[in-house]
Amino acid sequence: MAGLEENGPERNTSCADPQGDPFLHTRFAIPARPATFLRRERLVRHLDQALRTPLTVVSGAAGAGKTLLAADWAAREDRTVAWLTNDAAAQGCGMFWAYFLQALSASGVPPPAEVGSPADASRVDQTLLTRLAAGLSDRDRPVIVVLDEYDRVTAPEIAEQLEFVLHHAGRGMHLILVTRTEPLLPLHRYRAVGDMTEIRAADLAFTAEEAAELLELHGLRVPVSAARSLVERTRGWAAGLRLCALAAQESPDPETYLKEFEVDRTTVADFLLAEVLKRQTPEAQDLLLRVSVLDRFGPELANALTGRTDAESVLAGLHRENAFVEYLGHDRYRLHPLFGEILHAHLRMRSPGLEPDLHRRAATWLRDSGSLAETLGHGAAAGDWEFTAGALVDDLAIGQLFTGLRSDHLAELFSGMGPEATSPATDLVRAARELARSDLDHGLAHLRHAELSLAEEAEEDRTAAGESPPGLAAARLSHALLEALAGRLTGSPARAETAAETAEELQQEVPAQLLDAHPELAALLSTHLGSTRLWAGHFEDATAALSTAVACSGGASTALPREESLGHLALIDYLNGWPGKAERKAVAAVTETERFSLREESGSGIELLVLAAVAVDRNELDRAQALLDAAADSHHAMRDPVMRAGRALATARLLLARGETHAALEAAEPAVSADVASPWSEAHKALVTSAAHLAEGRPETAAELLQEVPGDQSACVVGAARAHLAAGRPAEALDLLDRVCPEGGTGSERRTGPAVTVRASLVRAQAADRAGDSATARRLVAHALHEARRERLRRPFLEAGPWIRPLLGTVPLRGLAEGWLTPGPSPCDAPRARPGDQPPPPVVEELSGREHDVLERLAQMMSTEEIAADLYVSVNTVKTHLKSVYRKLSVNRRHDAVHRARELRLL
Repeated sequence: MAGLEENGPERNTSCADPQGDPFLHTRFAIPARPATFLRRERLVRHLDQALRTPLTVVSGAAGAGKTLLAADWAAREDRTVAWLTNDAAAQGCGMFWAYFLQALSASGVPPPAEVGSPADASRVDQTLLTRLAAGLSDRDRPVIVVLDEYDRVTAPEIAEQLEFVLHHAGRGMHLILVTRTEPLLPLHRYRAVGDMTEIRAADLAFTAEEAAELLELHGLRVPVSAARSLVERTRGWAAGLRLCALAAQESPDPETYLKEFEVDRTTVADFLLAEVLKRQTPEAQDLLLRVSVLDRFGPELANALTGRTDAESVLAGLHRENAFVEYLGHDRYRLHPLFGEILHAHLRMRSPGLEPDLHRRAATWLRDSGSLAETLGHGAAAGDWEFTAGALVDDLAIGQLFTGLRSDHLAELFSGMGPEATSPATDLVRAARELARSDLDHGLAHLRHAELSLAEEAEEDRTAAGESPPGLAAARLSHALLEALAGRLTGSPARAETAAETAEELQQEVPAQLLDAHPELAALLSTHLGSTRLWAGHFEDATAALSTAVACSGGASTALPREESLGHLALIDYLNGWPGKAERKAVAAVTETERFSLREESGSGIELLVLAAVAVDRNELDRAQALLDAAADSHHAMRDPVMRAGRALATARLLLARGETHAALEAAEPAVSADVASPWSEAHKALVTSAAHLAEGRPETAAELLQEVPGDQSACVVGAARAHLAAGRPAEALDLLDRVCPEGGTGSERRTGPAVTVRASLVRAQAADRAGDSATARRLVAHALHEARRERLRRPFLEAGPWIRPLLGTVPLRGLAEGWLTPGPSPCDAPRARPGDQPPPPVVEELSGREHDVLERLAQMMSTEEIAADLYVSVNTVKTHLKSVYRKLSVNRRHDAVHRARELRLL
């Protein structure tokens, strides 16, 4: 049989289709590209490579750029391309193949005369298809056939016939299908043997860079970042980008328009409504409009909104047709963002008042399915606040208002709840919102309303067995959590203890799976209880509660209470005189929230105040000020009495160290409102006040202030001893010290740490020096230096006064002080300086304890990651310390830092 001859004489001279109508030549014309068309070379290359396979499928939604891509490629192709745009109005087999044959003829590749032409619009003879396939298979060069809008071909028999011709044509034909839907061909067979190339929606989507180029073709120069946000909103949809560009040309501020345009009022909406929505069945249209209120959905949820049972098949069909319904896997779908916005706006216009009902249906269905976040969102959108607050409380999730993960979102979600919503749950949520931002007046009022409502409900709903329903138990447990927080914020240990006891009993009545799902509740309870115990000065009991919170599992959900508890434990260590332990726990607290990227201001920020106080003890005054500023700038919401007193303590001590005694006295009087006084807060206020009087030469007044401090406050006893010694009463001073810091006691034998014992040793040393006992004075100073060096405590020696300076210069003590308290000498083997040599720059500021730890590991050639792992801190924290070390040592590199540190005998 003669083969098809390219550019040969036209043998099929028929000018009419099987119905006798003339062929529509526009269906054989390759579409023209607009002036603003952007050729994307990556897709052109993809089509070039597609010639290696007999079948290519270009599939995407309406306006995805499928046809223009194929047309641009076909117009540039040096091979013969037969183009046919399919028509949904005439889909009989005979009509399809008549147009197919005419497309070949129009491209200059007429079929052999023996192929013939269909005479019946509804059918085609198998002989014709066989002859056509044979003729194509005899070609030396394959013909390329592009069937555009192939989704209009819906007859299965046409697909079978096309597959027959494609298969038997062999390498004589390359078929390119441009379609919105999955073609009715056995694609799996072509995939299996590598005979198919696919260009899908993800390939057709514009990148940010391509979008910027497209906008530039429209005369719009915008940065790639602005184009990227537009791409995110449109998902790279070609028609959407072009329509937005055309509209932006008319705007005085195109960049702002592209960022904020209202999609329901643009030609984008007209396009999608006409090309996508109105082409669907009434059932599919109804489903699309109703699910537009959802972010993600499955068939069952869609059925709940439509009241029908056909969502599974409808959604599968919409996805298969590329009707802007995206399949996410696991039977979950979502609408294209722009399509969803348009449908949502169309729903409001077409069915006013339906939207709240749809949200209510979704919330009800989701509550039963266990998706709390979505339940709350739809409940709030429906304006059903009793339902929404009840869902939060019943799920035992009220602690999420405090954990930093979803607290902002939940606070924003419930911000629309008006006073008309009245139920125990709404009162609990209002109380939680107000207490979370330390608004005690409103928070406690709402908490009282909730308590009364819960009592009435318990009386009404008590079961025959005498137990509360599970939902009521969850509400009462939520109330106990808020009561514990109220006790913490008001400085009322008794209130917090009662709440904790109630919570422990109620946990037996709540389903175990709820408690397991919300570990933040137990962590928050322990944190609040520990904080109130700390305020009351019950350090051991506080440590027990806080340690329980630190040990809580739950990852990010309990990171904030763990951070707060570590910060409070750090404060206890500091108050007990252990600055090193306090610093380690405070750094661990900072790292706890860092690694989960929680907002710094989520908690109380007590760890920053502890670090500032430690920095003062080490005489790192600039660092202390920076930490205090950071604590103030972060605007922490949880401003409980412990935090307020801690800030007053650190600020007053810093001012005292700078010699600003009047300012220190003012700072030592914190504006703390609490139901009970805190013994350690009162003690440290008296200690600062006493030190200020002592600095101004009033030792008698200083001693009297500290004698009035109740309880066994070791730091105050040492301060009183120092004042008595300054007043000329060494015997009384030593008698006081013998009661709390017996001479020779070690850290392992006492609770009181070196910040207290070092000062006690120095008071004893000063008494011995005044008595002329130089040997005892040197021994005591040596003991103080040994203890202080480990913690790098410098303030006690600076506070000691001028009597200590000669002692520090003596040979036995000089070595103990050099390098951390006093400057170290130059190494003995250092080369003699030559004229003109510049001396090494001095250390501007002493290194902090953590900076010294980092420097030591730097000298061991450890990487940043290794240092972070060794010190249990984040890599970013190590980098921050390194920058500070470089600055203080006046160097720029690791090697120079180690070399300089060795010169100064810091290593």
